[in-house]
Amino acid sequence: MRHIKKEIEEAAIGARVDKIYQPNREEMVFALRTRTDSYKLLLSARANSARIHFTRFVPENPKVPPMLCMLLRKRLSGAKLAAVRQPALERLLLLDFDAVNELGDEVRLTLAVEIMGRYSNIILVDENGKIVDALKRVDAEMSSERLVLPGLTYLLPPPQNKLCLLEVEPQAVLDRLHALPANTALSKALLSAMQGVSPVVCREIEHVTGRGLDLCTQDMTEEQWDRLRFFLNRMAETVQNSGGAPYMVTSLEHKPMDFSFMNITQYGTAAVVTRQEHFSELLDAFYAGRDRLERMRARSQDLLRVLSNASDRLSRKINLQRAELERCAERDHLRVCGDLISASMYQIEKGQTSVELQNFYDEAAPILKIKLDPALTPAQNAQKYYKAYRKARTAEEKLTEQIQQAQQELEYLDTVFEELSRASVERDLSEIRLELVEQGYIRAQKSRQKPPAAAAPLEFTSSDGFRILVGRNNRQNDRLTMKEANNNDLWLHTKNIPGSHTILVTEGREPSETAIREAALLAAAHSRGRESSQVPVDYTQVRHVSKPSGAKPGMVIYVDYNTIYVTPDRDFVEHLKQEEAKRR
Repeated sequence: MRHIKKEIEEAAIGARVDKIYQPNREEMVFALRTRTDSYKLLLSARANSARIHFTRFVPENPKVPPMLCMLLRKRLSGAKLAAVRQPALERLLLLDFDAVNELGDEVRLTLAVEIMGRYSNIILVDENGKIVDALKRVDAEMSSERLVLPGLTYLLPPPQNKLCLLEVEPQAVLDRLHALPANTALSKALLSAMQGVSPVVCREIEHVTGRGLDLCTQDMTEEQWDRLRFFLNRMAETVQNSGGAPYMVTSLEHKPMDFSFMNITQYGTAAVVTRQEHFSELLDAFYAGRDRLERMRARSQDLLRVLSNASDRLSRKINLQRAELERCAERDHLRVCGDLISASMYQIEKGQTSVELQNFYDEAAPILKIKLDPALTPAQNAQKYYKAYRKARTAEEKLTEQIQQAQQELEYLDTVFEELSRASVERDLSEIRLELVEQGYIRAQKSRQKPPAAAAPLEFTSSDGFRILVGRNNRQNDRLTMKEANNNDLWLHTKNIPGSHTILVTEGREPSETAIREAALLAAAHSRGRESSQVPVDYTQVRHVSKPSGAKPGMVIYVDYNTIYVTPDRDFVEHLKQEEAKRR
């Protein structure tokens, strides 16, 4: 927070508020403009990713701004950022704005950004220290210690009983550690004693103090206490001078794990530590992917529920039909019983409940006991078995057809699940919702607003100059493959794995091996196999791809194809995205 405060001060003091957005109920974005630059300041009160920093990834905004957003626009539009304050090393920043009220008088408004996990909040405070409004209002039923309601005096969160390295010497921290229970792990002891440090920093101090060993305060040697004193002194100097640098820890699979203002060595060769240029870039890189998934998950809950219910219903239906189909496998026995009764009517009398006949269909000619209806004649009993046989045969044909249709529908829903997992903006969700309405899974709702225009497919350029188009969803896959692509273009799709249709635009040229491989990488990256290795990707000319009559969106058949195996490379895909953004 101290480093973020410094970045905001250096870049945006004196900047004016140009626009204010509220993408969702837990996030705000302030567009700040100076005479030479513009910045987007993200304020998040989301429990698992609360933070404040400059961002390049601006979330999509709702069509109608929430009430708090309109209030902030009214009070802070055009206001100048005058100061950024941080009490000690507390996890909150106070942004002071010079604004003009309704009477034209200049006033000092403060935006309190509290970064405290699930208690995070964004609060607007007026010139008299009164709360104007807050992102999360807290009444007496929610908390008896601190109320956050319009009209009340704003009070800082109650301080924790921790030591601030801006105010005390490191020796005071050591004294506090000695006073803790003897069996406390050093990292937990540091976390409970010092203000403004994260668990990863405390673990790193324990790691370097013990040279990789886990330490408890009661077992530490004099040398280890001296090493701890040295590292605490060095960290205190870093904190007081706003030193340090942004470091991010990623797994070997390129997934963000941790971040810090100091180099992290505790993971050894199990992770990769990279240094970023700015702390805002660090937080942007760490949280961007996670927040996108969180936003899409929140906005797509209704679609996930529809798809899950439909998939569960189909799975139960298929299981029941398969069980019934297994029972139909006994139909030949019914026909045999009918034949044996017909061939032996002279041996059977009306009123018998069963009869034992020689089964001449079996080479061993065993005796077969056949149940009879005593109320029926032998001929009627034979016809009863023939009727049951015909019914079972018809049921088998119908069940086989119905199971096949249900399995195809299940495969289609699987593709919708996949495209929903890749949705990145509200427009993607709108198109998926429209697709489900067209297929009858969602009831169409009357709306005066026009449906959003269909988005263009994702576009890339291979390293040797070929255009590559990737469909975003099933409806776009159909449009891209069946209408927009040329017959001589190359069509690619992961083999037996839900994913996007990918078109390598040839424009009359022979596609190079490089272009085919890069298009296959994109097809694999935009499929369910994006986290796998050696993903099979089929490719053929568009002329060999066709859509069966009545097939669901995105479902096609193809012939005369080849298969290439690729391992999706996230860094390569991001590189192609950046190169495409530069071209535009």
